[in-house]
Amino acid sequence: MAEVATVARPYAEALFSLADGAGTLPQWSETLGKLAQAAGSAELQGLIGDPKLSNRQLIDLLLAPLGQTSGQAGDAAKAFVTMLVENKRVAALPSVQQIFEGLKDEREGTVETRIDSAFPLDDAQLSSLVADLEKRFKRKVRAEVQVDPELIGGVRVQVGDEVIDGTVRGRLAAMAVALKN
Repeated sequence: MAEVATVARPYAEALFSLADGAGTLPQWSETLGKLAQAAGSAELQGLIGDPKLSNRQLIDLLLAPLGQTSGQAGDAAKAFVTMLVENKRVAALPSVQQIFEGLKDEREGTVETRIDSAFPLDDAQLSSLVADLEKRFKRKVRAEVQVDPELIGGVRVQVGDEVIDGTVRGRLAAMAVALKN
């Protein structure tokens, strides 16, 4: 897996530099999402490396989810996909997209956050929690909320590699460790 990330990083950085300079980060983010989804599909994975499939056919299959994109953005996407196919780097496309998104989030001051809650959060609760997290981390927070009844109560928040565990289950586990010591 480290090898794929090593291969993908230069492509992602070059594409990010191009998109950032042109002010087209959101468009490229959407385009890369579609391309990565296509490249990661089981059908296309089976075709990559098939000697019966020409580079032109593979390029067309990858570009199909983009529709009839024309103009400069479409030409750039086509050139990017063509370069990946010719260099036999299509398998790295999902990693290119992940690295690109990480660079984009860093540029925009945004952080991906996972919130696990024992119960569904209403809009007011989620807004308040997100506001508190933005204040603490001094960045915009893009939250993904999951409901996990096994937490018993409270929420667990994961921001990058930092975890804030305010769940009943987490407190019980901490108490069990303290009692054993």
